[in-house]
Amino acid sequence: MADSNSSADSVAIDVETIYLGGKEHVVRTSCGPVSVIVYGDQEKPALITYPDLALNHMSCFQGLFFCPEAASLLLHNFCIYHISPPGHELGAAAICPEDPAPSVDDLADQIVEVLNYFGLRSVMCMGVTAGAYIVTLFAIKHRERVLGLILVSPLCRAPSWSEWFYNKVMSNLLYFYGMCSLLKDFLLYRYFSKEVRGSAEVPESDIAQACRRLLDERQSTNILRFLQAIDGRPDITQGLKKLQCRTLIFVGDSSPFHSDALHMTAKLDRRFSALVEVQACGSMVTEEQPHAMLIPMEYFLMGYGLYRPNQLSGSPRSPLNPSCIAPELLSPESMGLKLKPIKTRIESKVPGTRR
Repeated sequence: MADSNSSADSVAIDVETIYLGGKEHVVRTSCGPVSVIVYGDQEKPALITYPDLALNHMSCFQGLFFCPEAASLLLHNFCIYHISPPGHELGAAAICPEDPAPSVDDLADQIVEVLNYFGLRSVMCMGVTAGAYIVTLFAIKHRERVLGLILVSPLCRAPSWSEWFYNKVMSNLLYFYGMCSLLKDFLLYRYFSKEVRGSAEVPESDIAQACRRLLDERQSTNILRFLQAIDGRPDITQGLKKLQCRTLIFVGDSSPFHSDALHMTAKLDRRFSALVEVQACGSMVTEEQPHAMLIPMEYFLMGYGLYRPNQLSGSPRSPLNPSCIAPELLSPESMGLKLKPIKTRIESKVPGTRR
């Protein structure tokens, strides 16, 4: 929790529309203000999340946290800190064009300032695609602050030629046309499988339609700044060797970043990392198939002494201790992975909300 001397550096705002009754804190950092939605008991271990491009906690993590089983696992054991990229929070105004655009290093260092404000020493991190890159870079630069990484369709290399091309098109659309229909199509391709995006024969799914509506709320200039930062990212593959935490990676086999996830997994120490490939799924597994994340996350967190409520034998307030993880617990063999796809089924109905 933040100490009383930090009150001048942030403003706490109650917003009725914030899901699950969280509270928004606008933390002032050296790179500008950043919105953090806090949900849960701040005495519990901390889990921070960072979303993908043009998204925030509502559009990137709602499916996972509305999945009752996943919610019982995560919300029972952690206090959740949803960090939004600058200008991506709910109701964000356009950032002044005169303000310096942040780099990926700036965004990673911004996380440190958020942790310091809340008085957090070490945290578990979850990120999706661009957000996964940011939290991984944060973990490389500040190894002592990260206990574990849960990464969804992560990036660790500089943009490929195909990604560079798509980013260039999206940058031009953002600059000249704003959040137009074509830009939304590009973003939905980035996030979802063709089963969710639909086609001439198959209508667009409810998930994709909801995402389109949420994208309407984003300021195009703010998205462009984040896109430019991610497009200019350096290759951090060599830095992966410096990681001192265990890593769990999810990726949909239809994700345009599937090869990036495989590359990253190959560069990590296989004794302390595992890959889950989800069939018939795009990049945003958190929204498209959150149920596929449950069992691997359970195994992952059991190594930290954390369990779902009906299995809980100790206090969830106990500090996380990465040294208690048995290496074999996270071995691909124990999780049934061996870099092979886990067969999952697409839910035909929207998961029920928690309370």
